[in-house]
Amino acid sequence: MEKEFVNYEQALALKELGFDERCFTRYYESGKLADSLSYLHHNHFGQVNAPTYQQAFRWFREKHGMIGCIEFVEPEYGGDYGYKLYYKPGHLYIDHWNKGFKTYEEAEQACLDKLIEICKTK
Repeated sequence: MEKEFVNYEQALALKELGFDERCFTRYYESGKLADSLSYLHHNHFGQVNAPTYQQAFRWFREKHGMIGCIEFVEPEYGGDYGYKLYYKPGHLYIDHWNKGFKTYEEAEQACLDKLIEICKTK
């Protein structure tokens, strides 16, 4: 079940960016995912909400107008996974493409990391 949730570092970064939505579980201060699911809205002392990847990507779409898409690259072009980002900082439309990931999950994590990085610099 752990693979459904963003990792601890991403959860902390999302919290810093203002993510404060209800989540099914949380991370303890130690970085360990809570064993039981509990529908949380506000964090307990030292704990951080653990959104699913779907929640995190939706939050970036709705709050920041940033869209991340995971894609498979055709075998003749590498046969790996990549991600594209679409967003409009000011009036400029940016299409960011990064590839070379061996699994969908690696590309998904890297895409979320890039969304966090871009949002932190806004």
